Amino acid sequence: MTESGGRRRRTVLVSGLVVAGTLGVALLGLALGSVAIPAGEFLEVLRGRGSDMHRLLVLELRAPRVLLGLLVGGGLALAGAVFQALLRNPLAEPYILGVSGGAAAGAVTVLSLGLAAATSWHLPAAAFAGALVAIGLVFGVAISADRRLDVRVLLLSGVVVGAFFSAFIALVISVSDAPTVRSAVLWMMGSLSGATWATVGITAAYTIPAGLLLLALARPLNLMAIGEETAGYLGTEVEQTKRLAYGVASLVAAAGVAFAGVIGFVGLIIPHSVRLLVGPDHRALLPLSFVAGAGFLVLADLGARMALAPTEIPIGVITAFVGVPFFLLLLRRSLSP
Repeated sequence: MTESGGRRRRTVLVSGLVVAGTLGVALLGLALGSVAIPAGEFLEVLRGRGSDMHRLLVLELRAPRVLLGLLVGGGLALAGAVFQALLRNPLAEPYILGVSGGAAAGAVTVLSLGLAAATSWHLPAAAFAGALVAIGLVFGVAISADRRLDVRVLLLSGVVVGAFFSAFIALVISVSDAPTVRSAVLWMMGSLSGATWATVGITAAYTIPAGLLLLALARPLNLMAIGEETAGYLGTEVEQTKRLAYGVASLVAAAGVAFAGVIGFVGLIIPHSVRLLVGPDHRALLPLSFVAGAGFLVLADLGARMALAPTEIPIGVITAFVGVPFFLLLLRRSLSP
């Protein structure tokens, strides 16, 4: 068997396992939680029957939460994979490029002003607006420094803008009262507890079309990995691809952060882990990153709900506890002779 044939079989096998695992995790997210549902009753709910209480629990509380987790986790992982390809840096992710920092600054500002209690839409709207401000600042600084959008300048701009928003958040928290500080810290650690069918619809409206557009950039990103000059010779619009990839990936990350808070490690470890399993070809890496990120976040949310039930742990704590050792294990295996 040729090397390419073996790689293709490996990719197919990994893809099947990732898809099956994500579907299984999604079913577990519907079936399990702080309130137990008998297996037979859960199957009745899936058939459209069952008691009103169990139908409410599964269809109105757990189902939106699972779907939001799939969208947010998949979006963050896909955005991370695109950022890593664009910047040619395996440590690139939404937080490093300032997107998550801008969203957190917007959310903390609304919380400090006491506006979040007025309507459930103030907080995600402010977070999304903050992320858009961060995207505009990073993009504007990078373009003003070099019209060709040097990826090094883009990365440095993201780090600087992220540092500015971190200082802003620290300032707001330092002058806020204790309840505001607690709310801000909990939001910045991430949660899917606010999921509704409305939030799922809005997140899907951003994530699905933008995700499909990013998947269409797989071939240009493959060519750019060889070298921008070579990619240009082979017909790729390098500058247009860089701007489109950064803008769309940032919007995907912003939509997820707006409704779920700042959740770390998904955009970092999932693309890198998938790359270790299937290689650097973005035609497989991008869609598998989305599916794997979706399953990972739903599984993390399930752990957050059940570990200390009925108390819910912030999902960012779970992703950190699980993600760090998992990432180190994969990294160690990849470096082993």
